[in-house]
Amino acid sequence: MRVLIVGYGSIGKRHEEVLKSLDEVTTIDIVTKQFLPNKKTYKSLKDVDNLSYYDYFVIASTTDKHFDDLSFLEKSVENKLILCEKPLFSSYKNLVIENNTVYIGYVLRFHPLLQKLYSLVQNENIIYTNIICGQYLPTWRKESDYRDSYSAKKDQGGGVLLDLSHEIDYMQWLCGRVDEIKSYQVKISDLEINSDDLTTFIGKSSKGTIINLSIDYISKIIYRRVFLHTFNYSYELDFIQNRLTIKDKLGNQMLYDEKGFERNYMFKKMHKSMLTTKENLCSYSEAVEVMKTIDKVRKENHE
Repeated sequence: MRVLIVGYGSIGKRHEEVLKSLDEVTTIDIVTKQFLPNKKTYKSLKDVDNLSYYDYFVIASTTDKHFDDLSFLEKSVENKLILCEKPLFSSYKNLVIENNTVYIGYVLRFHPLLQKLYSLVQNENIIYTNIICGQYLPTWRKESDYRDSYSAKKDQGGGVLLDLSHEIDYMQWLCGRVDEIKSYQVKISDLEINSDDLTTFIGKSSKGTIINLSIDYISKIIYRRVFLHTFNYSYELDFIQNRLTIKDKLGNQMLYDEKGFERNYMFKKMHKSMLTTKENLCSYSEAVEVMKTIDKVRKENHE
């Protein structure tokens, strides 16, 4: 399996690290303007002399470049496997994929406790879910100034609504697409950014689930939780503590813990699925639905 990674920021480097560990991968080359000794690199996709040489493409460029990179590959190669980092685009766009197989890198789908939760609720009617996620942006990437990150820059696809679209993806994976929505998308803190730092909405899904979601760059206490309620059970998944709690009507409780899985566990599972079963991956059409939900929030807030 010959791989071409497009983009070599922190996420591109992580993809390379994981792919190197897979027996199926024989070659990894990179599209970047950086000088990387001992690696085969190209300045742009247009500089690759034989794109068809590669079997698997990983788009890890900044969000604002995803549309152009994916469009170029769709026009240039056929019957290839493409993983595009999340979110799909910086805004909703109508790009038809016919020539290749495309999935989107919503890696949280490979968290073992989220997969456990997904399996447990398949035959239940989810009546209400509350999803919360927040972390103070300056603490995200301690090795760099947050003001220089793409997260801080609206024109590069930054902002909490796009950055934390993982929450929208797994919400729709569990509960169905959002049909009705009322929202706030704002810059409310004193962070030196021009992107949104808080998005919160309530809505209703295609399966009838009432949804309450809040994501932010402003919380000094890190949290990432989903509360999910059916007629028979209540579930709490805490991604920070790696704990899934389940209670029934009588107060009986079950706990599932996943301690100590290594940093790249979910990325490795995602790539293995890409190269084999294709299970649990976010399809292109599902990622388009995430973009449509993001677009609804933006339109409601005149973005």
